[in-house]
Amino acid sequence: MEEFDVDLDFGDDGLVTVVAQDADSGDVLMLAHATREAVAETAETGRAHYYSRSRDELWEKGATSGNTQAVEEIRVDCDGDALLYLVDQTGGACHTGYESCFHRTLDGDVVGEKVFDPEETY
Repeated sequence: MEEFDVDLDFGDDGLVTVVAQDADSGDVLMLAHATREAVAETAETGRAHYYSRSRDELWEKGATSGNTQAVEEIRVDCDGDALLYLVDQTGGACHTGYESCFHRTLDGDVVGEKVFDPEETY
């Protein structure tokens, strides 16, 4: 298994929380989870890898959709239980077609931009 220069806490479920943030604009794009293997793949390739809890598998962001994330830097929070991927996003980050997964307010108002049609993409 990959060893890291910092201690990471993958919790009882073997996952660490990852926030993906646009490296240029600072916009928060998405929140996901990663296993030790996903973090190692990300660090090695420079492409964002995550772990899908619903599909129970490792996945590379954009492998199917083409909406990729080139990771410029990986930051670790003070407790080592969350990561921040600073990314160069190609296309939308959200599987629903929006630039960011955080495209709605609590009142249900859409505040984000739809950048692709998921029916055509998937």
